[in-house]
Parts: sequence; structure tokens; C-alpha cells
Amino acid sequence: MKSPSSLKRGIQKWDLVFLIINSVIGAGIFALPAKVYNISGVYSIAAFGVCALVMMMLILVFAEVSSRFDRTGGPYLYTHQAFGPIPAFIIGWLLMLTRLFSYATLINLLIVYLAFFSEIFQNEYIRIFLIFLITTFITYFNWIGVKNTARVSNFLTIAKLFPLAVFIVVGLFFLDINNFQQNDLPSLSEFSASSLLLIFAFGGFEASLVNSGEIVNPKKNLPFGLITASLVITGFYILIQIVSIGTLPDLANSSYPIAEAASEFMGWWGGMFITIGAVISIIGTLNVQILSGSRLPFALSEENQLPEIFKKIHPRFATPWVSILVFASLVAIVATFWGFMNSLAISVIARLLLYAMVCASLIKLRSSEPTSKNFFKVPYGNHIAILGILATVWLLSGTHIDEILDTVYWTGAGVVIYAIHAFTKTEN
Repeated sequence: MKSPSSLKRGIQKWDLVFLIINSVIGAGIFALPAKVYNISGVYSIAAFGVCALVMMMLILVFAEVSSRFDRTGGPYLYTHQAFGPIPAFIIGWLLMLTRLFSYATLINLLIVYLAFFSEIFQNEYIRIFLIFLITTFITYFNWIGVKNTARVSNFLTIAKLFPLAVFIVVGLFFLDINNFQQNDLPSLSEFSASSLLLIFAFGGFEASLVNSGEIVNPKKNLPFGLITASLVITGFYILIQIVSIGTLPDLANSSYPIAEAASEFMGWWGGMFITIGAVISIIGTLNVQILSGSRLPFALSEENQLPEIFKKIHPRFATPWVSILVFASLVAIVATFWGFMNSLAISVIARLLLYAMVCASLIKLRSSEPTSKNFFKVPYGNHIAILGILATVWLLSGTHIDEILDTVYWTGAGVVIYAIHAFTKTEN
């Protein structure tokens, strides 16, 4: 059978909305209400709103830049077009690392949640078995076609939003107005710390953009998907915080705030219901991690920055099967040895660098194509992009030198691979 020459466009408009929601709403929202409340009290609701505004600004930038492209690669491709191959490879490499280590962290967190049901999940051999079983299951659906992956994503998105919606709707009837009384305003540094923490709860939307080559009419559907999903996510986040504050008096000290709040007004079964929702939520995010992460080696190979074998497309399913298998194998191996340790520092710094680079790409692409109208154009786009760069620089100023060095080491490893591949090409 002759292999298709391109990936199959099987992700429809609403599939994309669900993919983005799946990318953003993961495990964080099940713990963040307590963490931000501990810092800013009831003003954490305002912190959610501020973060939503900042992320909407960045999403508008991504909406314009993404509408210029219809190939697989996302931020890697945008950077390549605007600034050339080397900056693009670094962005692509960092984006791939965030997918890799985020998956390892999330799947181990999933097993921690499963231990809520039985102590057997604390067994090391069971942990390793589940890592490979779940990864194999998700990889299979990615292997047999993007339409199947989109269907799984749609199901998991609805399954994760349903318990959160029940939590909100029921919880609104049990709000204690006294829980919202707070005389002391948080300091600017406390409010900033809350906002900084929440910025990353809204992140992850960029992962779905990697699959542009598999999205139907991406120039139209990407802006729609980004903006629609961000509005849904913002609504859920703010309402979840309101219900958490209004129903859980000891919110600041809670390890499982949503589950404990649900137990307050729905009993033990309510807490169990939310815990199951957390497990489903993590599985949904894991699905998107492999869907987007496995396309990055394919995208780099298309630009001749990784070996050509990663460009191979399955003759029947029209999926990048080599890229999928290699990436899935890597995440399973890393998850096995990584344990519950996370790559938060690398993921955070890489994500901020990526946001800043895409903002810079908007300015560069507008200057190189000033008269083009064949894309979604954001009013005052250059001004919004500059504000986006300033916001990311401010956030980066809060990182530590050892975190920066870790990112430099991992980036250096990628540059070495790039150099070896470039040398091999020259020799051939």
C-alpha cells in the first residue's frame, strides 16, 4: 500500500475546542484553589480574573500567528518562519521536553490518585505496569488515526467537565456568605504570587497548536478554538474558586480542596465523584500530551532538523507512526524512572520562552507581510504582543539561577543532537 504524503485532517472545529480544554484543565485545578487561597484569601478570585486577562492577551497573539499556518509544528513552525532554523529548533526541543516531563509527572500523579481507592497502587511493580498499560492504551488510539484520538479526547473532555460542572451547580446552593468576609487586603507581592501560580494553570493551550497539519481549516478553526476554549476554562476556574471558598471553611489547609469541598455538601460520595473526575482529567491531559508531543519529532524532521525516519506516515492510518512510537517509548521510560519528581522549573521557563518567542514572531511576521489579509488579524496586535513579551519577562524574573541552569543543560543536549545531525547531513 502506498504511504500517504501528508497527515490526515481529522480534527474538526469542536474537536479542537475539546483538545485545548483537555490540554489546559489537568490535575492543577484540583489543588490550586487551596494554594492560591492560602496566599490571597478571597482575593484569589480576582487573581483568577487577572490571570485570565493575561492569558487571553497571549491567546489572541497565538490566534493570529497560528492562523497563518496549516502545517504540523505549532510554535516551532512559527519561530522557524520568523527567525530561522536554530531558534526554531531550540523552541521545538524545549516544547518536546515539556511534553515529555509533564507526561511523566502527570501519569505518576494519576497513580497517586488511584491509591485513594486501594493501597495496591502504591506497589512499585503495579506503578510501572500501569505506566506502560496506560501509555500503550493512549498510544494505540494515536496510532490508528487522529479521528479516533479526537473522539477519545472529546469523551474525556466531557467526562472531566461533568463532575466539575456538578460541583459548581450544586455547590452554588450551599455557599456560606461568611466565608467571603476578609478585612485585610493581600500585599502586592502576595497577589502577584497568586497570579504567577495561576498563570501556569491556564497554560498548555499551545500543545494543541502543534497538530495544525491535522486540523480541518486551521486558519479559521484555530482562532475559534483558542478563544472559545479559553472562555470556557476561565468560567470553570472562577466558579470553582467561588464554590471552594464558599463551602470549605478550612480551604487554605486542604490537600484535596475540590474533593473535600464536595464532601462538605454532597457527602462521601461527592468526594469520591470528584476524585474519579480528577483521574479522568489527568488521563485526558495525558492523551493530548502524546498527541502533541509525538508530532514534534515529525515536524522537526519535515524541516530536516531530525532524521528523515521521523517523517514516515502510516499507509493506512495516515499518522506519523515512527514519531508516535519513539515519543511514547520515551515517555514511558522517563515516567518509570522519574517517579513523582516533576520538571516544573524546565516546563515553566520553556513555556515562558515559548510565549515570548511567539509574541515576537507576530511582530516579525507582520513586518514581513504587511499587506497580507489571509489570516485572523488581532486589533492592536503589535501592542498586545509587546505587552505579552513584557509579561513573560516579568514572570521569568521570578525564577532561580539553578532552574535556569537546568534548562540550559537540557537545551544544550538538544543543540548537540542538532549539531550531530547537521554534521551527518554535510558528510552525506
